[in-house]
Amino acid sequence: MVEDTRARSFGTVAVDYDRFRPGYPAEALRWALAGAGAVAGVVDLAAGTGLLTRGLRALGHQVTPVEPDPAMRARLDTAVPGTTALAGSAEAVPLPDSSADAVLVGQAYHWFDRERAHVEIARVLRPDGIFAPIWNIRDETVGWVAELGRIAQMGESISDLTVKVTTFGAAFGPVELGRFTHRTTVTSDEVLGLMRTRSHWLVAAPQQRQRMDRELRELFATHPDLAGRATVELPYQTLVFRARRR
Repeated sequence: MVEDTRARSFGTVAVDYDRFRPGYPAEALRWALAGAGAVAGVVDLAAGTGLLTRGLRALGHQVTPVEPDPAMRARLDTAVPGTTALAGSAEAVPLPDSSADAVLVGQAYHWFDRERAHVEIARVLRPDGIFAPIWNIRDETVGWVAELGRIAQMGESISDLTVKVTTFGAAFGPVELGRFTHRTTVTSDEVLGLMRTRSHWLVAAPQQRQRMDRELRELFATHPDLAGRATVELPYQTLVFRARRR
């Protein structure tokens, strides 16, 4: 029940989610779709506000976003002109059998009921189609970024994912891992805005939210790599886990 509450908390901050969450580097998306064709039919599953959809469309692909939360769908439709997100989930994709060249998931695979989702994703994919969950993970080898993660309790780590994401079930071949560097230039207020779109903050009690806000502002005011700077680069590792439907 707690996990379900966290997964469904993002619609309350859809506009800020779209504003503060990072997009995905083009080289990571190209690698994810290698062999899918120059103009692939891609399902952006659990599409959120369309951050991944925009990146895929910029590369020339035909994208069908699928998202369960109505507030997130509404923001996607506004933010990505000419696109209408479909209501659906990883466990119930509203598309015909073998209708997609690829299914990509940005920052959401960890919320899926994996056993059910793998069967449904395999149904939607054509034979040899690609399934690829993608994450932007903060690079916590950088000292202040590690401290940010401690304060904000910002979800999965690189080591967590490489241990947990090893197979997509019997319908898929071996999982390959691609790693890509990614950076965004942010202000302290933008990092605070980013933190406030994370599930741990959204479901936290008011006193916990206040503590996280206070500690983050103190971090930017006192850390030697941050104090006095108008903007900083927030480094990420973008991880792509890719497999083909058998």
